[in-house]
Amino acid sequence: MEQKGKLILEDGTVFSGKLLGKARATGEVVFNTSMTGYQESLTDPSYCRQLLTLTYPLVGNYGTAELFMQSRKAFVGGFIIGELCSEGSNWHYEHSLAEFLQEQEIPCLYGVDTRAVTRHIRAAGTMKGIIVPEDASKEEMDELMAVPIETQVVREVTTRETYEIAAEGENPPHVVALDFGVKQNILKSMTAKGCRLTVMPADTKAEEVLALNPDGIFLSNGPGDPADVDDIVSEVKKLLGKKPIFGICLGHQLLARALGAETYKLKFGHRGSNQPVKDLRTGRVTISSQNHGYAVREDSLKDLPLEVTHINVNDGTVEGMRHTELPIFSVQYHPEASPGPDDNMYLFDEFLELMRGE
Repeated sequence: MEQKGKLILEDGTVFSGKLLGKARATGEVVFNTSMTGYQESLTDPSYCRQLLTLTYPLVGNYGTAELFMQSRKAFVGGFIIGELCSEGSNWHYEHSLAEFLQEQEIPCLYGVDTRAVTRHIRAAGTMKGIIVPEDASKEEMDELMAVPIETQVVREVTTRETYEIAAEGENPPHVVALDFGVKQNILKSMTAKGCRLTVMPADTKAEEVLALNPDGIFLSNGPGDPADVDDIVSEVKKLLGKKPIFGICLGHQLLARALGAETYKLKFGHRGSNQPVKDLRTGRVTISSQNHGYAVREDSLKDLPLEVTHINVNDGTVEGMRHTELPIFSVQYHPEASPGPDDNMYLFDEFLELMRGE
C-alpha cells in the first residue's frame, strides 16, 4: 500500500507526493536540472545531507549500476522526484532505482511536481525542508524542522585513510589529492591522463602532503560552506607556492579563501549539466556540469594576485581563477563530465603542463 507524504519548506509551503522507504528527512532543499545522471548525483558527496530535487520528471528509467557510483555510498539526506520508473532499461542495468534507494536508506518522496518546487526555490531561495508522512503530527514536524543544518559535512564524506591509485607508464606525475568529498570520476580522469595519485583525508596537515614531495596538489570538490572549515584553509595556506595546485568546486573556494578572497552563498546555487561557462582567455564558451551553493566574490579579488579566468554566462559569477605569479589555478565547475558534457577536460591537461613546468 502506497504511503502518502509531503515536503514542507520552512516558509510553510507544502508539496504532496508518495513515500518510498524511510519516511522522514530534514535538510536544505536544492534542485538539479540534469536530464540524466541521477545515480551520480545521489552519490556525489557534495550533496551530503541535502534534500535533492530533480526537475526532470522521469527518473529511474535506466536503473542503477556500480559503474556510476561516485563515492562509497549515497550521502544525500533525501530525494524528491516526479515519476519513479519501476523498470529500468540499459545494458549496464543492475538494480532498479527503488531498490538502490532502499538499500542506501535514502528517504524518497515521488509523484511530486518538482518543477513547481524548483520555481519556488528559484524565487524564494534555498531553504530548509522536511519530508514526512501525510499524517505526521505537528509536534513531529516542528521537531524535525528545528534540527539544525549540519556544518561539518566534509568530515563525514572524506576518506578515513590515505590510499594510492597507480598509473601506467614510466615516471608518471605524482599528485596528492586532498579528499573533501571527491567524485570518483575526477580521480579516474586524472589517472586517464597518466597521473599517479595519493588520496589523503581532509584533515591532513600540509607537512604530511609536502613530505611526499608530489609533483602537484589537487584540492577536491565537497559539501558545505567553505567558511565552516577554516582549519582546512589554514593548511592550504601552507601549501601555497610549494607545488602546483589545482582546485575544483569546494577546492576552488578553499583556495580563494587561503589567498585572501571571500566567498558567499548563492540564492539557489548552480546544479545541473547545462551551465554555460566562458573562458575569458579565449572567448570560448563551453557547457559544464555544476553542483555548488557558494561562489567566490569577484570584488574580493581586486587587490590580490589573482585573476578571473572563467565566468558563468547566465549570471556572471566567478567560475575560474588563476594566480598571476604562482602555478595555481582552479574552477568552480566539474570538468570530469559526470554527469554532463566533456568540453572541459582540457583543464586536466593544463594541470599536467603546470606540473611539467611548461
